[in-house]
Parts: sequence; structure tokens; C-alpha cells
Amino acid sequence: MARGRKKTIIKEGGLGNTIEAITKATGIKKVVEIFMDGKDCGCDKRKETLNKLFPVRTKVNCFNERQYNEWKAFKEIRTITISSSQVKYVCELYANIFMKPVYYPCTNCSPKPLITMIDRLDLVYDSYLIS
Repeated sequence: MARGRKKTIIKEGGLGNTIEAITKATGIKKVVEIFMDGKDCGCDKRKETLNKLFPVRTKVNCFNERQYNEWKAFKEIRTITISSSQVKYVCELYANIFMKPVYYPCTNCSPKPLITMIDRLDLVYDSYLIS
């Protein structure tokens, strides 16, 4: 594990994902699907190519030793439902690692933002296992 607070980079898709999100939001994707009548329009290949050519990267802080060990313990005990103190822990660690303001999502409304935070923290944690 790195000493100090070095930064690492995590890939998160790219321009292809952005264009796909825009075409979905505007309804263009649906119109294309209707007119293509089930035929392949090449969107997935184009998306993949654009993601490779223009990737989106996010700079993040590395875990320090304490954070690494705490996340390892959290991964070992976490279940489908997590306590409010665990939600607070995830949100605060996420803010620290991804250099963002602390955000506590409404877990009663949708668990998706919290799941995204956990998945992204797992990516940072797993980057130590690959190295």
C-alpha cells in the first residue's frame, strides 16, 4: 500500500457512455430502435470505440492504512442491509477518497446512490489487490 495520500485514477466509461445517456434522455435512442426494427444499429460498438478514444477518468485519493483495513473489515461483514452508522461511514469515506462534499442519500427513497458509492470504493480497494 502506498505511503501518504497519493492519487490513483479509476476509469469510468467515457464519451460513449455520455452520448448514450443523452440519446436515452432525449428519446433519440428509442426512435432509432423503432426505425431499426430489431436490427443492429452499431450503437454498442460505437459506444465502446468512443469510450476507448475518449475515456473519463476520475482522480481519487488512495486509502491510507487505517481506511484500507476498515474497508476490508466492512467488506467482510456487510450484508444487503446496512446500519445507519455504516451508511454514515460509507458516505464520509466516499467523500474523502473521491474529494467530494459529504452527501447522505435518502436510503428509503432509493438505495442506488449508496450502492454506487460502495461499488466505487470497492474499485479503489480492489486496485490494491491487483498491484
